[in-house]
Amino acid sequence: MSVSSTKQERSVCVLLPNKDQLDITVGAKSTGRDVFNKVAELLGIKELHFFGLTVVKDNEHIFLDMEEKLTKYFLKEWKQDSGKGTLKRALPLVLFLKVQYYVENGRLICERKARRLYYSDLRERVLRSECRQQEEVYFQLAGYALQADLQDHPLPVERDQRGTPTPYFQPKEYFPPWIMAKRGVDYLLCHGPKVHRELSGMTSRDAVLHFIKEACHLEDVPVTFYRLQKDKKEGKGTALLGLTLRGMQVYQEVNNIRQLLFDFPWSNVGRLTFLGKRFEIQPDGLPSARKLVYYTGSPFRSRHLLLHLSSSHRLYLSLQPALKHLRQLEEGEEKKRYRESYISDDLDVDPPGGSEGGSPGLSRHSTSSSGIEADRDATRKHSRISVEVGSVEAGMRKRSEKSFSSAASHGSSHTSGVETGKVSVDDPEEMLRLAELIGIGGVSVDCPVSGAIHKRSMPSVLKNICSEKILCGPTVYTSAVTISDFNYTIIMA
Repeated sequence: MSVSSTKQERSVCVLLPNKDQLDITVGAKSTGRDVFNKVAELLGIKELHFFGLTVVKDNEHIFLDMEEKLTKYFLKEWKQDSGKGTLKRALPLVLFLKVQYYVENGRLICERKARRLYYSDLRERVLRSECRQQEEVYFQLAGYALQADLQDHPLPVERDQRGTPTPYFQPKEYFPPWIMAKRGVDYLLCHGPKVHRELSGMTSRDAVLHFIKEACHLEDVPVTFYRLQKDKKEGKGTALLGLTLRGMQVYQEVNNIRQLLFDFPWSNVGRLTFLGKRFEIQPDGLPSARKLVYYTGSPFRSRHLLLHLSSSHRLYLSLQPALKHLRQLEEGEEKKRYRESYISDDLDVDPPGGSEGGSPGLSRHSTSSSGIEADRDATRKHSRISVEVGSVEAGMRKRSEKSFSSAASHGSSHTSGVETGKVSVDDPEEMLRLAELIGIGGVSVDCPVSGAIHKRSMPSVLKNICSEKILCGPTVYTSAVTISDFNYTIIMA
């Protein structure tokens, strides 16, 4: 390797959602895609389609355009002369691996390692969440997280010299600061284990899936925020654009509190227009005079905001067949579970004179040869999750019952204890079918599968989800890209 090429090399530190880090050496011509592929290789993960790399600019995470060279994002750092010892850059360039596209069903993430990274990202977002009217959801999420991280509640509980139970988890790692301040550490150490104990028997995989589903009930978790200005002269922007699971939301910030102003599902967006720093939202079916106008602060932010909006909308449309397929599967599972429950309830009668402990009669467990009834009983047990305190108790019971007994209506259901002959969403054949619906090649599942699918190439919607290039320069470049329901009009000066 020549001396000149060595001088052009830089060390990049990639921080992961689980707080680990990777150190990667890159060259002057390296792109975001090169770093991304290297991260996937080092992690041993083929499926990182819902993730992206970010760089911090002006206190904000910006997702990299994967086809751009890293020098575009670290221009000053790259120009530093690494040949002079005193001026040699000691700190590496820092990038973050973050979830770029949130999903409502964790089973869309087929690979176990990728799903755990996604779960780690959500964990951090839940700790920063501020949905104070949904306190019971945070207790439910803490229970799922404890089950996912530690499995079953440890028994017996160790006690110190004063007879106080020794805590086996740190509340600050499972509850947001505002709940810590409101309830106190002792309260959380007392009631957190109760929630955890009710989930005994649930696998780590199922706990992660339930955590992902439940976290979607918090409006500030599966969302990426971009700060906008209401006018050109505004200093720190007080408007926020939230990119959500199904569209966009516009907030205003008052005393550090977000207030929702507009909620636009993708189907209600008619046109998005970027003119340099100017950003316009034209709701579908309304006159142009009703458009919303904001300012991004720079053409650089406008371009990257456009890329994220465009790719998110494309992905939303492409995932609908897979989500529909999952809902159908889960509705079938729920109906079958209900039928099995109805039959076993009729048979769960001991003959007259039978003893309590040794009745030869039929019971719930004896009527099921494949484990479906055991799963139903476990589901009943899990649905009784409660925190025995005032307002939290009623809210959590309502949320828990809704989460488990009405899973079909939300597109999810309990996933353990599937009987022989019953289609499981994580069954290899179903995973291949799901991958075809999403359009992913090279999918990896948690059990051996046929290698045929590994020969397929990943589609452009996930591999290079936003292929259009937006040119910036002295010449005004205008492009109108039609994307299904609405248009993006890009005018970059």
